[in-house]
Amino acid sequence: MSSNTLLAFWSVSILFVITPGVDWAYAISAGIQGRRVVPAVTGLLSGHFIATLIVAAGVGTLIAGYPALLLILTTIGALYLLWIGFNLFTHPASITSNSVENIDSTSAKSWFIKGICISGLNPKLFLLFLALLPPFIDANSSLSATTQIILLGTIHIISCAIVYFFVGFSAQKVLKARPRAAQIVSRISGALMILIAIILILEQFSLS
Repeated sequence: MSSNTLLAFWSVSILFVITPGVDWAYAISAGIQGRRVVPAVTGLLSGHFIATLIVAAGVGTLIAGYPALLLILTTIGALYLLWIGFNLFTHPASITSNSVENIDSTSAKSWFIKGICISGLNPKLFLLFLALLPPFIDANSSLSATTQIILLGTIHIISCAIVYFFVGFSAQKVLKARPRAAQIVSRISGALMILIAIILILEQFSLS
C-alpha cells in the first residue's frame, strides 16, 4: 500500500476517533472514578482489534472470491460515510453526564472486560469498519485484502489509543469543555466526512 493511501485513510479515521461518543464517555468515567484509565482503554482497544480481525476475515474472503465486490463495498462505504457525516453535522455528538455516571465498575479486570464489550460487541463499530476500510483497499497491491484491512485497522487503533488515553487522563478538563467544544468538533468532523465521501463517490464514477 502506498503512503498516500495510508495517510488518506488516517485522515478519515482520526475524524471518527476525535468525535465524542460512547468510547469517550467510558474513558472519561475511568479517569474520574480512579486509576482505571489503562485497563478501560486497553479493553476498548482490544474490542476494536477483535472487530478488525472479524471484518478482515469476512471482507478479505469475499473479495478474494469475488473481486467485483470491492467496487460495491467501496460505494456502499462511501454512501454510509456520507450519511454519518450528515448526521454528525446536523445532530452533533456530545457526552452526557448520565453516560459518564452510569458506569460503576471497581476492579481493573471489570473495566477491561466492559471496555471490550462496549467496543468489540458494538454493532455500530462493525458497520463503521465495513464503511471505513474497504474504500482504501488497493486491488493492485501485493498485500491481500485481509492483510490490508488489518494494517488499516491497526492504524485506526493506534489513533484510538492516543486520543482515548489523553481523554481519560484529562477527564476533568474534557468534561469542563463539554458540551460546546464537543459539538464543534462533531460538526467539523461531519463536514469533513461529507467532503471525503463525495470525493470517494466521484472517484468510483470516474473508474466505472
